[in-house]
Amino acid sequence: MNNMFSKSAIWVVVALLLFMLFKQFDSHSIAGGAKPIAYSDLLDEVIAKRIKDVVIEGQTITATRVDDSKVRTTSTFLDRGLIRDLRDNGVRFDVKPPEEPGILQQVFVSWFPMLLLIGVWVFFMRQMQGGGKGGAFSFGKSKARMLDETNNTVTFSDVAGCDEAKEEVTEIVDFLKDPTKFQKLGGRIPRGVLMVGPPGTGKTLLARAIAGEAKVPFFSISGSDFVEMFVGVGASRVRDMFENAKKHSPCIIFIDEIDAVGRHRGAGMGGGNDEREQTLNQLLVEMDGFEASSGVIVIAATNRADVLDKALLRPGRFDRQVSVGLPDIRGREQILNVHMRKVPISTDVKADILARGTPGFSGADLANLVNEAALFAARRNKRLVDMIDFEDAKDKIFMGPERKSMVIREEERRNTAYHESGHAVVAKLLPKADPVHKVTIMPRGWALGLTWQLPEHDNISGYKDKMLEEISILFGGRIAEEIFVGQMSTGASNDFARATKLARAMVTKYGMSDALGVMVYEDSQNDGWLGGANKTISEATQQKVDAEIRTILDSQYALARKLLEDNREKVEVMTKALLEWETIDADQVNDIMAGQEPRPPKAGTTIRKQPGSDGPGSSPNPNATAPA
Repeated sequence: MNNMFSKSAIWVVVALLLFMLFKQFDSHSIAGGAKPIAYSDLLDEVIAKRIKDVVIEGQTITATRVDDSKVRTTSTFLDRGLIRDLRDNGVRFDVKPPEEPGILQQVFVSWFPMLLLIGVWVFFMRQMQGGGKGGAFSFGKSKARMLDETNNTVTFSDVAGCDEAKEEVTEIVDFLKDPTKFQKLGGRIPRGVLMVGPPGTGKTLLARAIAGEAKVPFFSISGSDFVEMFVGVGASRVRDMFENAKKHSPCIIFIDEIDAVGRHRGAGMGGGNDEREQTLNQLLVEMDGFEASSGVIVIAATNRADVLDKALLRPGRFDRQVSVGLPDIRGREQILNVHMRKVPISTDVKADILARGTPGFSGADLANLVNEAALFAARRNKRLVDMIDFEDAKDKIFMGPERKSMVIREEERRNTAYHESGHAVVAKLLPKADPVHKVTIMPRGWALGLTWQLPEHDNISGYKDKMLEEISILFGGRIAEEIFVGQMSTGASNDFARATKLARAMVTKYGMSDALGVMVYEDSQNDGWLGGANKTISEATQQKVDAEIRTILDSQYALARKLLEDNREKVEVMTKALLEWETIDADQVNDIMAGQEPRPPKAGTTIRKQPGSDGPGSSPNPNATAPA
């Protein structure tokens, strides 16, 4: 109330000063109520003897007519005949010096610019020092957003797919609810918890669930919100954040992407005076300085724990690291069930089937899958989201949106069909390969066609025999072009790049070469050869590595060629089915490999009608025939 009164008083004083100033400036023009006229008209009236009295004040002339009305005009010092005209026509006149400006006017004109600069400087200094809380320039104030226990409705029931992580943080909830339970035995809850995991795995959601379960305030801020161009601002924000947290204790402070401010010190250009390092130093002091009984727990999230400063990870700060990894098949099913609660789902939707078909999906990816399926159902004016909508959404996420309007020459379609058939047939004939889920020559994203394989279970480790088979599958597209089309295209360039990279990793990183043994020939940190700038292997060894990679590629190329030459009829039947239907699923692929006529597409499957005229063609994209 006092602050509002003082601001109102200041504005009243400013308004009065402006009123007095304008009145002072305009007093001369308003005085007497004289009517302004042209200078030539004044001279005419003097000659016509209609003027009886004239007052000359500087360059302003005020005249009184014979009827006592007043007029005024402005003259110059160049008209030296004015006095003679007045005397000749019997006009009484008086000459006065120009009126001196008032004291207020002099002060305003002389001192107003300097006073304005001083006022602006004081305003900025008050704002930077936190005097104007909530203002546009409150640099020193924390940007942490607080959710109290009434606004935070997220609990552990909303978090799925990370059971071990939830178990790790359950005792934090117990401590926030009943601290004396641990303090009786001399126990101390970890002051900081670092959540490490890939993007989209639910680290932020889990932190909110902790606060929701414990019914305590939740302060959320990003690591980049601390760092500004002004030195010391980040440290000030850290202090302000912890001061606010202590006022609301027990509570949780969540710092997302802490690697933005918590990197190793001494690596920057500014050394110890760098703004980011000063912010980190203040964060270290605050975490180790506030009392253990204050009830303030810091939770941070990052997907780059390797770049964090060691002082940040020591006991007393972030004592505990919780790994929040990608969910397995059971976790994906649980996550899908959580997100499906918000969407009207048809009875034919099976979460376990969708979970098996989404390996490597994070929680955010699965949420996006459910949302995309709901959008597909809305476009089709459905009341429920069914399995076809989920399959279309999964295809869009994996392979990109369909480009149904793209005009492709029949020769290009035929070449793409043979290419994808080559991938699929080789994949079905190799025992260790993942099952073929779908084959399509429908352009999607940057690809003209795709062969999509889905693993039967989550792959945790890679094995040599399976890697060799993957190389053979990658070569299947180019070999099919050579055998059945009789020419080569650029569509296999990405296949060759992936095959070469995989073979090189087998030799240089995984020790899967009998000729070269288990020695590592590649620097994983710099992602380059050990024979590069810091050379540690000889030229002869490099030649042996290249020769071994060539041997692996040639042998798998020969294997894939033999499989396709021995199963030419299966490639022809699959190519014919792709040209007719553009997309075939696992059941149709199995029919072809069993020597049977492929069953027709399922109901609801749309087939793009290829225009009859030859449109502008497009050379196969390097990513067009890459298996999933």
